[in-house]
Amino acid sequence: QVQLAESGGGLVQPGGSLRLSCAASGIIFSRYDVGWYRQAPGKQRELVAVIARGGSINYGDFVKDRFTISRDDAKITVSLQMNSLNPEDTGVYYCYARHSLFGSTYWGQGTQVTVSS
Repeated sequence: QVQLAESGGGLVQPGGSLRLSCAASGIIFSRYDVGWYRQAPGKQRELVAVIARGGSINYGDFVKDRFTISRDDAKITVSLQMNSLNPEDTGVYYCYARHSLFGSTYWGQGTQVTVSS
């Protein structure tokens, strides 16, 4: 059974930082592109960052050098370091894994990130 377990969400003040982590099980992690989406209340889910099997990285336009995604295939984890957070970054952050050849996709349950003073 495939599981993606996110951790690291919470409440942070504007300008602060959070580090999200996602631990995977049940898949051959190194064969997957992995990353993060987020969904704010009343908005569609949007891409935050993805790191491909080969290591190439893409970020959502709103990231603007504030976030850094990384993966550790040995530890079967993908992480997202988020700096300079602002209230518009509030939302549920979802970890996902998509097979680089077959496209099969798995999602985590999501972790809440709230940026507020």
